[in-house]
Amino acid sequence: LMGASTALNLARMGKKVGILDADITGPSIPKLFGLPAGGLRGGDAGMLPALTADKIKVVSTNLLLKEEDTPTIWRGPMIAATIRQFWEKTLWGNLDVLFVDLPPGTSDAAITVLRNLPLNGVMLVTTPQDLSALAVKKAVHMVQQMELPILGIVENMSYFPCPDTGNRHEIFGPSHVDEIAELAQVALS
Repeated sequence: LMGASTALNLARMGKKVGILDADITGPSIPKLFGLPAGGLRGGDAGMLPALTADKIKVVSTNLLLKEEDTPTIWRGPMIAATIRQFWEKTLWGNLDVLFVDLPPGTSDAAITVLRNLPLNGVMLVTTPQDLSALAVKKAVHMVQQMELPILGIVENMSYFPCPDTGNRHEIFGPSHVDEIAELAQVALS
């Protein structure tokens, strides 16, 4: 969600933006943008990404399927090959920014992206739950071992302000973003 909203903001600022949905078995990007299943086209020259209403170019396994709820039951090598194909065979054109949306954790998808794509850096996304913080801390260690820069951390679902009182409610528990930021050596703003 964070990558999608950031991509949308940049596109509305006039930037040319793409999203490679590398969450192969749980893709959410097409649904977030209202893109229908089966929305990718291709030929000998490569694959044309689907376009959102704001001209964001998107590739995702859900755009290859006839129905959006068809499961993608693939093992690691097939997932890795698909991510590489999305990167190498998509006719992205000239982009200012390409976001790569990954599943949580340190899966084959994350390893493939970190090792095979030319990245400028990594944005980490977490929620206040203990399990989410643990998964993101593992991702921090993986990114650090691969010597990639961590650009920042976003915490979703931190709290909501009650419209009647203005009081903040931490429905999902206390934040762990400070300890993740310290581990990642990233300043919070």
